[in-house]
Amino acid sequence: MRARRWHGVLAVAALGLALNAPPASAADYERLLNGTFSSGTMDPWWAGSGTTGHVTGGEFCTDVTGGTANGYDALSGQNGVPFEAGQQYTLTFDAHATTTQQISAVAGEAVSPYRQISRTDVTVTPTTQHFTVTFTSTLDFPAAGDGQLAFWFGGQAADNTVCLDNISLIGGVVPPGGLPPTSGIRVNQDGYAPGLPKKATLISDSTIPLTWTLKNAAGTAVTTGQTRPRGADAPSGENVHEIDFSAFDVTGTGYTLTVGTETSFPFAISADGLKKLRYDSLAFFYNQRSGIPIDAKYVGAEYARPAGHVNVAPNQGDNNVPCRSDLNCGYTLDVRGGWYDAGDHGKYVVNGGIAAWELLDEYERATRLGDASALGDGKLAIPEQGNGVPDILDEARWEVDFLLSMQVPDGKPNAGMVHHKIHDAQWTALPTRPDQDSQPRRLSAPSTAATLNMAAVAAQAARLWRTIDAAYADKLLAAAEKAYAAAKAHPAMLADPNDGTGGGTYSDNTVTDEFYWAAAELFATTGKSAYRTDVTGSSLYRGVSFNTHGFDWGSTGALGDITLALVPTDLPAADITAIKTAITTTADSHLTQMAAMGYPAPYRTADGTYEWGSNGLVANNGVVLALAYDLTKQEKYRDGAFAAMDYLLGRNPANYSYVSGHGDQPVKNVHHRFWAHEVDAALPIAPPGALSGGPNSGLQDPTAARLLAGCAPQRCFVDDIEAYSVNEVAVNWNAALAWLANWTAEKAPSGVDTTAPSAPGKPTVAAVTSTGATLSWTASADAESGVTGYEVVSGGKVLATVTGTTATLTGLSPSTAYSVVVRARNGAGLASTDSPAAEFTTTSESGGCTVTYAANTWSGGFTATVSMKNTGTTAWPSWTLGFTFPGNQKVTQGWSATWSQSGANVTAKAMSWNGSVAPGQTIAIGFNGSYSGSNGNPTAFTMNGKACG
Repeated sequence: MRARRWHGVLAVAALGLALNAPPASAADYERLLNGTFSSGTMDPWWAGSGTTGHVTGGEFCTDVTGGTANGYDALSGQNGVPFEAGQQYTLTFDAHATTTQQISAVAGEAVSPYRQISRTDVTVTPTTQHFTVTFTSTLDFPAAGDGQLAFWFGGQAADNTVCLDNISLIGGVVPPGGLPPTSGIRVNQDGYAPGLPKKATLISDSTIPLTWTLKNAAGTAVTTGQTRPRGADAPSGENVHEIDFSAFDVTGTGYTLTVGTETSFPFAISADGLKKLRYDSLAFFYNQRSGIPIDAKYVGAEYARPAGHVNVAPNQGDNNVPCRSDLNCGYTLDVRGGWYDAGDHGKYVVNGGIAAWELLDEYERATRLGDASALGDGKLAIPEQGNGVPDILDEARWEVDFLLSMQVPDGKPNAGMVHHKIHDAQWTALPTRPDQDSQPRRLSAPSTAATLNMAAVAAQAARLWRTIDAAYADKLLAAAEKAYAAAKAHPAMLADPNDGTGGGTYSDNTVTDEFYWAAAELFATTGKSAYRTDVTGSSLYRGVSFNTHGFDWGSTGALGDITLALVPTDLPAADITAIKTAITTTADSHLTQMAAMGYPAPYRTADGTYEWGSNGLVANNGVVLALAYDLTKQEKYRDGAFAAMDYLLGRNPANYSYVSGHGDQPVKNVHHRFWAHEVDAALPIAPPGALSGGPNSGLQDPTAARLLAGCAPQRCFVDDIEAYSVNEVAVNWNAALAWLANWTAEKAPSGVDTTAPSAPGKPTVAAVTSTGATLSWTASADAESGVTGYEVVSGGKVLATVTGTTATLTGLSPSTAYSVVVRARNGAGLASTDSPAAEFTTTSESGGCTVTYAANTWSGGFTATVSMKNTGTTAWPSWTLGFTFPGNQKVTQGWSATWSQSGANVTAKAMSWNGSVAPGQTIAIGFNGSYSGSNGNPTAFTMNGKACG
């Protein structure tokens, strides 16, 4: 879809005139687009009110109505022109006019307050002249911002035509194109599924492996490895390395990868992001509904809005829409409902058809090959929840009913055919909320492609509703069969490729694929021989439509084959096998291509470029990989489907998650008339779950052309609302995302570890004492959540808990036999079986010491010397001596120990300098004391609580 906007005039303020200035240096940059008009179009130049612009003879000519008062009353120009304050610019152009008059070349601001940088008045004559203007910018306008170059033609009494050519603006020092500086490590910003491959891409010119480190949310390194250099990567234009950290599988959030000074965006190892995306991607469709209020109860206040196009002013409504005036169809249709197709307010049968089919197929595939419980009633935030119908079918019905409403009524010319599209008579301004759209609405002509789209989807829906609402299923099937018969009667009513005013053309010159698709759906639903004949007689039968480019709205044959591969029919088994083989063969081709890519994406064009909506094709080719896994259960296909999701969620050269609301740098400014925060701060950014169209080498809008000139295919992207050729959203792309998101959510391991670690080895016992021992053992293993610690157990009692494979036991009983085992625990808290037991007996209790006590006594006082010898086999790391006086002695002053006394009990504790006593070593301490009566020596001593000899 394409749309344009242009801002108002520049305020009048005369600035300096500089003619015939020297040209800018060759190092400067061209800032205008399509200044030679060699393409035959004026885009992105615009002509203001009171003027008509056209390209004639390779020149941009503007017909000006006379009688205006001011120069800016009639003007043309180009928006989004970048200017840098303090930089010099040189403007050159050729000009002539039917009648001599003054015009002004004005550089400045396109929106209020319309500040000017430069205004130059020149006189143009019927003879072509070349003009050169130089000026220095006083304002800063970034690329694709509000900078503007305009030519003023007003203030003249008579009508005139002014023609311009070879318009060039050279200057500035900031180069055009490229992307904002970001990390050189590209990851799936939303998260990697536990138990599946986890790969990232590093930008580096190094030809040797580099060390990568994975860090957790606390910044602690949890594992490391070496990159794999891959060299030059053509789609990205970069030299890259691969980082493979698949072996690490501990669930969590906030992980980052680091190589040197480069650090990636944070990401999770968890299936939670995919499970959320399953529903966010489907919520996109409720947000896109036409003809119903979007309720804050379901989307939040930020995204709530009144119903669009229900004939409430200023809407003219979709309840009574006529055909385009040149068609003279003689009737109107009530085509309320359906989904707005993209960033505009159009509703297109061929794009809505594949989008509805893909949602219905998502459900049908889940019922036959997967798990449909996640798509049931009550799973989506929509008004129909709780009605007993799976919510995804309720959402699809909103579009299916619209498709039926586009059918030509009985009794009218071309009855049974389906109108191609309905949209505004002119392109709707950006931004415009749907309920504020005042444009008239018009039906385009019926087309064979649209008719077959409706037939295919209605037949598919009839199959799914047969057990839910038989009457509705009958209605659907009747409409489908009528449409198919009408298409066969009118097999070449092709959409007009020039019908692009106010909406996209969606023209398609080949409808063989639509015929095959519709026949396959009708046959799978009815089993009728006529449809069987059309299927088997088609040149596309047996999977011919599958190719590496992929299926989309203009190439739908593969949709019929997917249905035939899923839904049982009486077709020959060998033919169904051929269809399935076509799926797996195509998937194999995707995998071969992806293996050679620095940023693997299942996407291929003949010339290597990327095209409008490339992300939608990536997602649909991911669907092919997913189906190949469903049919074979070969893990390579599953891994390829997840790799496609990695690309969409951030492992790409743009370093964006192309899905809004998912990842640390998601797209925000998609091209949309309501999610338009970038141009109106009162409006929201895109809600979570919207897929941007993605890289597009064509750069078919002025903003992309200005910002991305010369881009490598995968880098042709910018997150800008004006860049509609790379950053629009559309129902068909989001339907592909929703299908793939649901599948990956279904196939992603939960991350809940249910497997205990292996048992540790038998402990080895050493350094046994009367109260302790040291144990060591071989480590356990746990491939899922990792071993987090060990417990040493004896008699059911945990004696020690450690993180390593060695434990020192203390507090054991002397002369006691012990039997100990070790068990491991993992990150999920699961315990291993016990290790083999180890037995040992602690030694007998002994202080391992001798004490000699000597006193020098005088009347009422004495001095005592105490000698202590370590008679054991191990050192004392510290010591505490204890004894009891036999009389009323008191310690009055001590040395070489910290002395204390309670009653007759005395304690001496080691000082910092004499606490360590080696085996065989003797140390001496002492004190002064007092007494009355007799002064007998203590007879028993303890060392560290144990008796000394």
